[in-house]
Amino acid sequence: MNASTLEPLEPIRFDTKIAVLLRDDLEPWQRLNVTAFLVSGLGAAVPEVIGEPYADADDVSYLPMFRQPVLIFEGSKETLTGAHGRALARVLPRAAFTSDLFATGNDRDNRAAVRAVPTGELDLVGLAVYGPRNAVDKVLKGARMHP
Repeated sequence: MNASTLEPLEPIRFDTKIAVLLRDDLEPWQRLNVTAFLVSGLGAAVPEVIGEPYADADDVSYLPMFRQPVLIFEGSKETLTGAHGRALARVLPRAAFTSDLFATGNDRDNRAAVRAVPTGELDLVGLAVYGPRNAVDKVLKGARMHP
C-alpha cells in the first residue's frame, strides 16, 4: 500500500533476469556454496543489480542486496555446458564455478584453477547470468527450476 494515498502499489516488473544454473549432481552444501560464490561475482561486476541499503525501524542499517529476485535452476552437465556456450555467444555478464574450485581454499588458487583449463574443457558445476529476460531464458534452455 502507498502510505500517502492508501492505494495498492503496482508490482515492480523487471526487464532483466538474474539466474543461477547448478549442475544437478551437486550435494546440498555444494549447491549453496556455488550459488553464493556465483552471485557475488554478478554483484561486483554489474553494480546496477544492487539496490539501496536497508534500515530497520530503529534505524539500524544493513547492506544493500540485489534489487530483484535470483532465480535458481538445475540441469545436467550437458545442459550447463550448452548454457555456458549460449551465455558466451550472447556476451552476457556471467560467473562460472568449476568442480576444481571445491579443492581450493582461496581466491588466488580459485582463479589459477580456472585459468589452467581451456574454455571448452571447463568442468562447470554452476553458472550465473544476468541480462535481458528473453536472452537469459534462451541461455537456460533445457534447464528446470531448482526444487
